[in-house]
Amino acid sequence: GTTIVRFGAKVVIAHEETDEERRLHIVGQYESNADEGRISITSPIARGLIGKSKGDSVKIQTPGGSASYEIVEVIFE
Repeated sequence: GTTIVRFGAKVVIAHEETDEERRLHIVGQYESNADEGRISITSPIARGLIGKSKGDSVKIQTPGGSASYEIVEVIFE
């Protein structure tokens, strides 16, 4: 079945234009550490990812504007 992004998920996303991949782990706000890819459940990126699934496209606001990413993989460990 399809794996939906939710709290605790590790999500691999790929920039739709550059194909650059980013690995994110959705954690509680006190565990977040952007340098290690741990993003807070309350962050705009996490909010954009929650409820989406593999293959979905998401628009993410970045300091340089908005970018489109495709969800490549959703992992629960």
